[in-house]
Amino acid sequence: MPRPTDSFDTTYLKIRWIRLNMDIEALRSFLAFVETGSFTRAAKQISRTQSAFSAQMRKLEEEIGAELFIKEGRYLVLSDAGIRLTSHARQLVSQHDQTLSELKHFQDKRPLRLGCPEDYNEKVLPSLIALLHEAQPTCSIQVFSEPSIELRRKLDTGELDCAILTRAPNSEEGYWLTSDQGVWIASQTFCVEAHSALPLALFQADCKYHAAAIDGLTKRGQAFQLLACCNTASAQRALVEQGLAIGAMGKLSMGDKVRLLKDFPPLPKVDIVLAVSAKSHPLLSQTWLKQLEKQFSDKLLAVR
Repeated sequence: MPRPTDSFDTTYLKIRWIRLNMDIEALRSFLAFVETGSFTRAAKQISRTQSAFSAQMRKLEEEIGAELFIKEGRYLVLSDAGIRLTSHARQLVSQHDQTLSELKHFQDKRPLRLGCPEDYNEKVLPSLIALLHEAQPTCSIQVFSEPSIELRRKLDTGELDCAILTRAPNSEEGYWLTSDQGVWIASQTFCVEAHSALPLALFQADCKYHAAAIDGLTKRGQAFQLLACCNTASAQRALVEQGLAIGAMGKLSMGDKVRLLKDFPPLPKVDIVLAVSAKSHPLLSQTWLKQLEKQFSDKLLAVR
């Protein structure tokens, strides 16, 4: 193979050097850390012990000749070299996956296993499935509707290929689909002024809207009674629709039988992403996932 001339882009030279010296699975493992921010979760996603994962990362650092991780307090974060490697690793893994997808696209007929929390079943899920069907009309999709904590566990163990999740602030987990604004909701006939202590129906305590709602009302000096903590959006909506309580949830989950409440404490906006298992379905190539990030918002508006 002829050597590239000096006129070639330096990025090409860097990528070509990486191709000659680094194992694709090591790069995939490295990206698992980038996605999860944790050696423990990354090791689970690639089905390795944490010690084996650590050894793989040390070998990768030796091949590069630079530290990829540094300590910040109790946590490991990416070094400057690790940050620089991230974009190259994504390009290489994407090229690798795209090649496999083109060669094996029609050989692997297994269903794609998609997880989705119950609160995103009505709006987000149909839009995603529509795009998946456009990309591969012959692919069967199995949908598992479960709490986010269970979906993350199944991603780590390889029981799911991908899952719709809400990611933490400043996290790089998953591929961005859309943002969801928290809102206060009530039934059409609920009268706020008739209650000295507002009855609340909220998600479980680990939900961002739960904490923000309690904190906001407390700071405002508004008396409230926590009527129910629900683990599904349908249960919460049912209580609100019947006028038993007001609620706080994402706007995408509120449905059309309730109304928005104004002049209540602000609630956060959250990012909804598609998180992908380290060993996922061939359809979920990085090339397609990057296209998904650009196309999803338009598809979501069309489905509404």
